[in-house]
Amino acid sequence: MELLVSMNLLFSFLFLTLTHPLAMGGTLLMQTTLVALLLGNFAPNFWFSYILFLVMVGGMLVLFIYMTSVASNEMFKTNLKFLIPMPAIIILMYINIQTPNPNKELIKFSSNLNFNQMITKFMNWPSMMTLALMIMYLLITLIVIVKITNIKHGPLRTKN
Repeated sequence: MELLVSMNLLFSFLFLTLTHPLAMGGTLLMQTTLVALLLGNFAPNFWFSYILFLVMVGGMLVLFIYMTSVASNEMFKTNLKFLIPMPAIIILMYINIQTPNPNKELIKFSSNLNFNQMITKFMNWPSMMTLALMIMYLLITLIVIVKITNIKHGPLRTKN
């Protein structure tokens, strides 16, 4: 678990140095994968993290299609400034993982209880109506968008 947190922190630092949109999207996808794995470790089941991952992958697909239509020939330039502190960051991550922490089990137990309470409150009666309204709103929005769009006048590419 400490390795996942350390890798997420490393990808956060990497994201700050990137300028190319597809590289930023790839880094964001890796961070989403790591957060979904962390969330799955805290929860008794993986459904919440699985939904998070699917939503982010859908967003990345939209980003990828948009970027290939707008800036398909943009060159990817690496930033060498990030490589200078990289060994120090990796060593600090290794030291953080190897250092014993007596409160690990307490943190795992309390975070598991908090997550279970959060999901239980979200699925109980008063909040369940909000969830049902959100689902209905998304379904109606999906149906309206499908009816509005015309396949012959697509926004990105024309059919040959």
